[in-house]
Amino acid sequence: MARAAIQRCGAWLAVAALALPGPAAAQAVQPYVVAGDAIAASLTGAPGDAARGRALVLNRTSTCILCHSGPFPEEKFQGDLAPDFAGSGSRWSAAELRLRLVDASRLNPATIMPSYYRIDGLTRVGPAWRGKPILSAEQIEDIVAYLMTLRQ
Repeated sequence: MARAAIQRCGAWLAVAALALPGPAAAQAVQPYVVAGDAIAASLTGAPGDAARGRALVLNRTSTCILCHSGPFPEEKFQGDLAPDFAGSGSRWSAAELRLRLVDASRLNPATIMPSYYRIDGLTRVGPAWRGKPILSAEQIEDIVAYLMTLRQ
């Protein structure tokens, strides 16, 4: 049963990826250092904007709420295959959230979550996406800022 759900989610992710506005074009991936289960330093050198982060999380083209649910009463359809975003800022640090967005496969090689800021070592990448991250460094920081506001 769980395997079928994961396969369905994988199919949805593939479809959702087609709807994404396009890779974070013309932006080189900023270097980052993974220490344990986290990326301590901001990818931009500045904090993100929580309001922009919330908009990104709720934007169906970013695919977050395809698998995650959260405190979004205005959104009728939310996923249930991944952790609920409620309380994210209490469960993880900004550095831990950053790594989960950048490359969740470092923590769980079998994850179905895309690597939103990783470009190396990927094998099944559409031509338009090769060598480009799905989200920009600024978008990653905005989402981290928003998730850190979710304390309950």
